[in-house]
Amino acid sequence: MSDPTPEVVPIWTLTTTAEMAMPPVKLDEAMSAGRLAELRSVLAVLAEAPVTTLEVRPKPRDIDTSRGLSFGSASPIAQQLSSFATQIPASGSAAKSSEVVYRMVVPAKVASQVSGGALNPMQSKAVAGGVHSALVGKKGIAAQATFVPVTASAATAGAMAVAAPLILLTVAAGASVHAEQQRKAAIERVTALLEKLHQDKLDDERNRLDGCRNAIDKATAVLLDRGNISSSLGLGPAVHVIDTAIAAAEHRAQGWRQALDGLPEGKVELPALTAAIEGIEDAGSEFYAHLELADLAVALKRRIIVLQAVEHAQQDEGNAFENFAAALKLDAQNLEKLISDLDDVRLRLSTLQLDRSHGFRDFTFSSSSVDRLLNTSQRLRDLGDGVSRPLGQSDIAIEIVQDSDGSVTVLPPTAAS
Repeated sequence: MSDPTPEVVPIWTLTTTAEMAMPPVKLDEAMSAGRLAELRSVLAVLAEAPVTTLEVRPKPRDIDTSRGLSFGSASPIAQQLSSFATQIPASGSAAKSSEVVYRMVVPAKVASQVSGGALNPMQSKAVAGGVHSALVGKKGIAAQATFVPVTASAATAGAMAVAAPLILLTVAAGASVHAEQQRKAAIERVTALLEKLHQDKLDDERNRLDGCRNAIDKATAVLLDRGNISSSLGLGPAVHVIDTAIAAAEHRAQGWRQALDGLPEGKVELPALTAAIEGIEDAGSEFYAHLELADLAVALKRRIIVLQAVEHAQQDEGNAFENFAAALKLDAQNLEKLISDLDDVRLRLSTLQLDRSHGFRDFTFSSSSVDRLLNTSQRLRDLGDGVSRPLGQSDIAIEIVQDSDGSVTVLPPTAAS
């Protein structure tokens, strides 16, 4: 098998403020992926403000853009990316194509605030435990890259481009599309449950929540195009519906945790568990529907928080990214408390040791009772799969696909490999 064809990847170092000087880091004419990773680590330590890196590669034929958020050629993101494209060296392989993929890597010191600890790395199928970036085709990695530093003005090697609006809009778009993926998954799960329940009240709760999506989509498009949100978009009523659902989820999570606190230590008899949490033994019960509705409310709230943070940051464009991260962190604290409570419920249920009833009249244990115990035990263990697994302080990568007509699609963030 022949080695992959080397490709030249232009790379920029971007900052959010013009007042920050480049740390004393030497940038050679070319560097490897390992050197680039070292550069990011050094910049994270030495730079006064977070420094992102931006790479550009030819667009793979089989990249999936259906899961992203699209913007027209006249959008601020597309225009600012186009301005960088004019600086690509003629020798760069990306310069040969009008369709490219930009990859922005956001430093770990702010990545946790951006992602909410909800991102998971894309797992490698080739190596157990390995991860890679989202920019891979069906045939795997197509080339070994050589990274060539590019400056905002070809003046001096080591200069940084000031790109606060681009960083803010890209990160906001990536966070928004990630939250939208969570919403889609949650609405699919809760819809499947409600089809079995035939509960009109829960149907209404689901429909009110899902009905907020159009207002959020419109407000997202307006803000990321640097417009102002007006009352005609209907975001205010949507926020009220979501906040009401969040309050209901908080109340339910508190009740579940209190019920679990009242269970005995060690093995728990199934009748005692079903008395504490009604419907826990039935996969189509209101308990599981309420759990999925809570996930749906959380996913929608994440999108609202991103919108509020963008609006706040754009009021002071001088330090947009810093304002964005601060607003996002502040608004997300209460939401993270709810997520933590829901994770606690799932984790405690998934680790319960269930036992059959040992009451005075329980002389026999029928096959149906055995099946009920085993099915409930498996169902509870499966709840552990829904527990959030934060990445901690990990850089995140956001892929931006630019087509020949100038339009761009921002893909969901992943952990930077």
